Amino acid sequence: MTDTTTETRSVTVEREIAYPAEKIWRALTQPHLIQEWLMRNDDFAPVVGHRFNLSGDWGGVTCEVLIAEPHETLSYTWDYAHDDPAYALKSVVTLTLIPTGAGTLLRMEQVGFRPDQKQAFNGAKYGWAEHLANLEKAVARLD
Repeated sequence: MTDTTTETRSVTVEREIAYPAEKIWRALTQPHLIQEWLMRNDDFAPVVGHRFNLSGDWGGVTCEVLIAEPHETLSYTWDYAHDDPAYALKSVVTLTLIPTGAGTLLRMEQVGFRPDQKQAFNGAKYGWAEHLANLEKAVARLD
């Protein structure tokens, strides 16, 4: 019997940041700032359809911008090619900025983890919490 399930899991991390959405948007969309909090990138642009790469010490992911609504929502694919299906990942990352009385709630959701991708799923849970903490530090350094 073949398992035909298409169920996927998602990782969601939220962080309230004491800065306006406009300032956080800068860190989400300017390549030199993305490198400070996330990974190296070749040429990010917040333009729907734009393709870019993010790379770290472990390798890299290929991405395509799906949604770019300034100061509100940024979404892009997050694909990791690997010969082993347990590591090959096709996912979507969506970053949503929601104004609050104390600043902005940043919500990150990465969807697309298959049940057999436990290592990638757990790595994303840990990694995104760390990335968003680094993002807050990067935003704090902005003028």
